[in-house]
Amino acid sequence: MKSKERTAFILFCILPTLAIFSIFIVYPVTQVFIKSMYSSSGFGNNEEFIGLANFVELFKDDIFLQSLKNTGFLMLVVPTITLFLSLVFASILSFGELREKHLYRTIFFFPSILSFVVIGILWAFIYHPNMGIINEMLNWMGLDQFALTWLGSKDTVLWAIALVMVWQAVGYYMVMYLAGMDGVPRELYEAASLDGANAVQQFFKITVPMLWEIIRITIIFSINGVLNISFVIVIVMTAGGPNNASQVALTYMYKQAFVNANFGYAMAIAVIVFSVSLILSFISNKLTEREAH
Repeated sequence: MKSKERTAFILFCILPTLAIFSIFIVYPVTQVFIKSMYSSSGFGNNEEFIGLANFVELFKDDIFLQSLKNTGFLMLVVPTITLFLSLVFASILSFGELREKHLYRTIFFFPSILSFVVIGILWAFIYHPNMGIINEMLNWMGLDQFALTWLGSKDTVLWAIALVMVWQAVGYYMVMYLAGMDGVPRELYEAASLDGANAVQQFFKITVPMLWEIIRITIIFSINGVLNISFVIVIVMTAGGPNNASQVALTYMYKQAFVNANFGYAMAIAVIVFSVSLILSFISNKLTEREAH
């Protein structure tokens, strides 16, 4: 095949993909950046170019700053707990002397296939101050003083939401780690045992290093996943309450766009969230690559 024919064939193969990517990714993202510089209600021809005024206003907005703080909290706490528990459970199921391992895998993985809306509704009932199973169990055990309004207090609402997100994601990442552990030679653990290494030492000296490439990928996935999942969970469970204590960046963007009809302001929030997500992914990737070397 001649050089020109080869080039034409390559272009023929990649142009459809580039066209789809441009239409559904590049164009929408570009429009978000453009619209963030306008004052717009989204209705009628009432757009007014205001430059960076939306961004200046954002960083004077206490609710937006609170939503960023809440998002950062979830992006730190949820991946840390989720990935650690996923590794521990995967190790137990992979190396532990347990019967019905497949049953346990199914039980752990089950929350990952549920709709986020269903999960939010389910846990809203579990946290209910009067009828919820958590407070009912605490009352039954005589621990009434620990029965709280979990979703109605600014001191507990974010931790309650974080627990839901951890519960939903642990099984998903556990299955990924289990697949990786199946490829780790068992001879390494046998040799470590002969050298006197206990289970904890084997976990940190063999399992974690051998799975590091998978762990690196799951770190990036889980950090970015928190941004999307937190939106649905918060909308369903608290709608950002009480008094914006559980408001996250995407729920505040939704509120500005579809409740306050302030689309330009909402697009500015979207730009900030997109930029933060991109930067965090880049940093996570670089840090994990450095650790790998």
